[in-house]
Amino acid sequence: MSFGPDDLPDLSGTVAVVTGANSGIGLHTAKALAAHGARVVLACRNTDAAAKAADRMTGSVEVEALDLASQASIRDFAARWDGPLDLLVNNAGVMRPPHYRETEDGHELMFGTNHLGHFALTGRLVPALTAAPAPRVVTVASVAHHSGDERVLAANPPEGYSPEPYYGNSKLANLLFARELQHRATEAGSALVSTAAHPGVSATNLVGSPDGMGASWVVRRIVSPYVLPLVFQSAAAGANPSLYAATLAEPGSYTGPQRFGEWRGPIGPAKLSRLAADDDLARKLWALSEEKTGVTFDL
Repeated sequence: MSFGPDDLPDLSGTVAVVTGANSGIGLHTAKALAAHGARVVLACRNTDAAAKAADRMTGSVEVEALDLASQASIRDFAARWDGPLDLLVNNAGVMRPPHYRETEDGHELMFGTNHLGHFALTGRLVPALTAAPAPRVVTVASVAHHSGDERVLAANPPEGYSPEPYYGNSKLANLLFARELQHRATEAGSALVSTAAHPGVSATNLVGSPDGMGASWVVRRIVSPYVLPLVFQSAAAGANPSLYAATLAEPGSYTGPQRFGEWRGPIGPAKLSRLAADDDLARKLWALSEEKTGVTFDL
């Protein structure tokens, strides 16, 4: 279907948090939400970059410090939060660092940031979410989840580190989390809606970030403002699935581009891998995530 920022409903009165909103897909997601009336909080590790991004947006936009690779930072962010929260967009991420790295809590960097960070953030914000009349959580996954495997339950161990499948595991975990969150919300009779989306393959800073693929000098040479747009769709187009998931998508749905192997194009239902559709795996991952973060959900 054809969907873009102009198709968003009036979001006046909506309070939204977008993680990693200082650049790329997160920036365009936050910008569109604010332009349609939402009060948007840019939850970012780099608050200087977030402040500059906020200056380029219209509407009500604020900046808050949040490092998803730090459980202490997540706990502090949630403790500072005051009032109901209508929308949480779990967008931030780290992609394919060439060598094994850990978060400050000792988790593999991609699994610890992309999945455990957002799991803990969502869980700690559940009281604020359930205080809203129609709360919604959007988790941004990736076509790369198809490269994930059963090692997702090993939380990407140091032994056998490989950037591609380990990134795939972190994105597989995102989808398992999003689907299990909807399942638990439904069982609890909660109004909370959980959706997932992926941006296709988009020209964003995630590709060139020094925390991920940009740690490689080869990638830094390839990634340029001239080369990237020739291969990938724009970050603005990549934000469209997230915007749809944040406003109009059905509970438990997964949205992404429909053309060229889901790399780009108009949006619609995205394809789940066999493991991403495994409800038993989702329950096991949830239990593992509670154990590793110490966070439980009271829905």
